[in-house]
Amino acid sequence: MKINIIDTGFFKLDGGAMFGVVPKTLWNKHNPADEKNLCTWAMRCLLIEDGDKLILIDTGLGNKQDQKFFGHYDLHGDDSLLSSIQNKGYHPKDITDVILTHLHFDHVGGAVQFTKDGSRLEPTFPNATYWSNDAHWQWAVNPNPREKASFLKENILPLQESGRLRFIDKGTSPFQSIDFIHVDGHTEQMMLPVISYNDQKIIYVADLIPSSFHIPLAWIMSYDMRPLLTMQEKELALKNAANESHILLFEHDPIYEAAVVEHTEKGIKIRERGPLTSFLDTNS
Repeated sequence: MKINIIDTGFFKLDGGAMFGVVPKTLWNKHNPADEKNLCTWAMRCLLIEDGDKLILIDTGLGNKQDQKFFGHYDLHGDDSLLSSIQNKGYHPKDITDVILTHLHFDHVGGAVQFTKDGSRLEPTFPNATYWSNDAHWQWAVNPNPREKASFLKENILPLQESGRLRFIDKGTSPFQSIDFIHVDGHTEQMMLPVISYNDQKIIYVADLIPSSFHIPLAWIMSYDMRPLLTMQEKELALKNAANESHILLFEHDPIYEAAVVEHTEKGIKIRERGPLTSFLDTNS
């Protein structure tokens, strides 16, 4: 198995929304806000080569929205989804599977693109099967008023129309080396890929723990639909990670790709954080 970090650029979101009830005097030390109270966040995807499979996890914001849309989020940085994939030596046609943790625009936006003539939308990866789950799909195409702005039809419906969309039932996996944890605090049935790499497990924690700054239990986003449930799900994930030395891979941390955590007298804390490669045992 070969694992590649795919950087798709940075965007900005309101610091208060990202840290919920945590006072700015605390979170601003970790991810300082600009004059508009916006903090910079990564959109970090993962590309896994496993036998005859080339599996992409999440797709970032994409590039098909208009400038007004991007102006709200200040998309910036030198990396993009396709350039990062190509820099790793792959072509979009090589991707066999795309796992979508959930269908918020900053996770699924790159899954769909305009055709060359700009006349219609099509899957960015023409040979790939796109994976979601039925409960989350129904939640996304029939959104509640609070979450509606995060589910953009142009990101979602072309996947279904292409015939390349498939669903993963809870407790199952179509992949040999990837299992899934289903969580409901952030949104209905978000899927967290659990990657078995040699004797290690890497948990792609998506928006359950968007950054290493969100390790403390009370540091929960205002974007979460069920924040108290998020707290319970996060506590269980962190306990398991500390007990089993799981590697946590952060999708939105602007600095740190991954971390391992440990039990302390003051609760679960970060033991070490840094590049994913620094935690991988390549000798097994």
